[in-house]
Amino acid sequence: MVEHRSGSPDHGPGIGPDAGGVPGGPAGGGTGAEQPGDEQPGDERPGVAGSGPDARWLALLMHAAFFLLLGASLTRFLMRHPGEARTPWIITLSVTLAVLYLLGPVLGSRPTPRRLARLAVLVVVWMVLVVLAPSFAWCAVPLFYTGLGILPPRAALALVALLTVFVVAAQLRLADGFDPNLVLAPPAVAAVATAVFVHMQRQAVRQRELAARQRELIDDLLRTRRELAAIERREGTLAERQRLSMEIHDTLAQGLSSQQMLLQAADRTWSADPDAARRHVRTATGIAERNLAEARRFVHDLAPADLAEGGGLEAALHALAARESAQAEGALTVHCHVEGTPHAPLPDRVQSALLRIAQGALANVREHSGASAAGLTLTHLDDRVVLDVGDNGRGFTADPEGVRGARTVRGHGLPAMRARVRQLGGTLTIESAPGEGTVLSAEVPLTTTEDPT
Repeated sequence: MVEHRSGSPDHGPGIGPDAGGVPGGPAGGGTGAEQPGDEQPGDERPGVAGSGPDARWLALLMHAAFFLLLGASLTRFLMRHPGEARTPWIITLSVTLAVLYLLGPVLGSRPTPRRLARLAVLVVVWMVLVVLAPSFAWCAVPLFYTGLGILPPRAALALVALLTVFVVAAQLRLADGFDPNLVLAPPAVAAVATAVFVHMQRQAVRQRELAARQRELIDDLLRTRRELAAIERREGTLAERQRLSMEIHDTLAQGLSSQQMLLQAADRTWSADPDAARRHVRTATGIAERNLAEARRFVHDLAPADLAEGGGLEAALHALAARESAQAEGALTVHCHVEGTPHAPLPDRVQSALLRIAQGALANVREHSGASAAGLTLTHLDDRVVLDVGDNGRGFTADPEGVRGARTVRGHGLPAMRARVRQLGGTLTIESAPGEGTVLSAEVPLTTTEDPT
């Protein structure tokens, strides 16, 4: 202590830097410039603040600052106290401190037992140096952040308090007299710096938690997308099955049913009326040709054969009415009537759906109604198109959905028609009563988006 007092006049010019620098060191370090450097790449400790390239650069800056402060403190001592007996000790302890810092804990490292032991030895050597030469209190700045970076919160606060006590004692030894600012400023600034550092740590924890939640949300999103894709595939498969069933029912199944009835009629009349039997066979052959054309277009997913021949829906309906009348050979007469003029060509899906509905409705008339006359009426309105299929058959009692109360096994026709209209956003209504015939009406809007189901 005597040597420090006797040397204090020589320290006069250095009181300002030492007094202002050491307290300001913990404070200046705590303002945020060095905080992000307290974490190194690969740090697995959850509470350490800082990561990425900026943190690495700031960590390197903190290491460089330690050796710069250590070298400056040693140079100052040698300049102010040349040839003193303690000089070899000061040099030895300075070199030891540098080696320990190189081999010791890295800023932001996990608090393993070995690193904690090295940090303890590093702090003890620094304390001895400060006792022998107060100007070495400058080196508290890197030690301050090393402790905050790797120690648990309570141990880090204890180390900060200990370092602050040594800094205050060193500054009082370097001063000419008692200065309240040297007693109060270092603890206050150290407290502020610690609070800022703890805040940075908590922010880092929040960022990690946010990143974890974002990863969970991304995983949930990817999983949801996969589930939606699977659902869409299943719905697409079901929709395609429904489409195939309706297409087969409205084309091949109806044609095969007609051929069966015609061939059975030909077989019954073959001996009694060969000419009538041949007419039935020829009619069945024509139906087979139509079915073959439908099957080929169906395989290639093209429009119905009547639409593919050109002329649009009106021409296809007229051709359908003529064909049904010819096949019935006088037992059923089908008329077709078109009202209004479309403002624009009907979409292909609408034309195809209405033609299929007309085919299915006439098949029901032919097979179940016992009618002698039927009519197709296509009405073009401003915002919709309506297809009416009526007959003078025996009729039936319809439920609220227009489906025959006494259902048979062959009951796919009306559900298929409803499905086609629903896909286009339209409605299908059936009016019928026993002995009063039946009227089926399909109304399709021209401005409504199609129902994906």
